[in-house]
Amino acid sequence: MFERITIKKIELDQKRPLPVYTLRSLREKLFLEWTYNSNAIEGNTLTINETKVVLEGITVGGKTMREHLEVINHQEAIVYVEEIVRREEPFSEWQIKNLHRLVLKGIDDAYAGVYRDQQVFIAGAVHTPPPSYMIQEQMEQLIHWYETEAINLHPVERGALLHGKFVGIHPFIDGNGRTSRLLLNLELMKSGYPPVIIRVENRLAYYNALDRAHPTGTYDDFIELVSTEVEASLDLYLRAVSVD
Repeated sequence: MFERITIKKIELDQKRPLPVYTLRSLREKLFLEWTYNSNAIEGNTLTINETKVVLEGITVGGKTMREHLEVINHQEAIVYVEEIVRREEPFSEWQIKNLHRLVLKGIDDAYAGVYRDQQVFIAGAVHTPPPSYMIQEQMEQLIHWYETEAINLHPVERGALLHGKFVGIHPFIDGNGRTSRLLLNLELMKSGYPPVIIRVENRLAYYNALDRAHPTGTYDDFIELVSTEVEASLDLYLRAVSVD
C-alpha cells in the first residue's frame, strides 16, 4: 500500500533543499487549505477566500466571531505543530492538550485543553465514545501504543491510526476533529512528509471510514483514504520542483 508513497517521498528528499520561495508558497497554499477544509468539515461557513482574508486580519461581515476564531486559532495550532517538529519534541499528552487549547482558545476557555467531564455522542455515527471516567486511562493507552507498537509502522499508517484512535476516544467536549487532523499532520511532518488535506468534499467518505473503523478496530479504509491524500500532497510538491 505504501510502496508508491515511499518512492515519491524518496524522490522528493533527493530534491531537497527545495527552492526557498517555492517552499514558502507551497507552505502558504497547504496551510490555508488545511485550515479552510478542517474548519469547513466541522461546519464553519467561511469560504477559502474569506478564510484567507481573516488570516490577513480582516473581519468578514455576516460571519460569527466563533468562525473567525476558528480560523485564527487553527493557524496558531499549525505554527505550534511546526515548532514541535522543529524541536523534535517527543509525543505526549501535554502536546495534545496544548493543541486543543489553541483550537478552542476564546471559544470555550473552560474546556480548552481539558478532558471532558461528561458523555458526548458523535452525530450520525454508530460509535459511542467512552464515558468520561475512562478518558485518562484510554489516553495513556494511546501514548503507550504510540511508544511501542506504532514505532514499527509506516509513518502514513502511524499518522492515520493516531488520528483514528484519538477521535474514537473523543477526549474533549469540542474540537476533537480539528485536533485529530492536527495530530495526523504532526506525525506526517515529523517524518518529512508535507501536510495532507482532508477535503470537505470528501467529508462523507471520511466520516464513513472512521465509523466503520471504530466498532471493529479495522482502519484499512481510513488508512487508504489518508494514503490517497498523502500521495496528492507529494505529487503537488514534486510538480512544483520538477525541471522542465
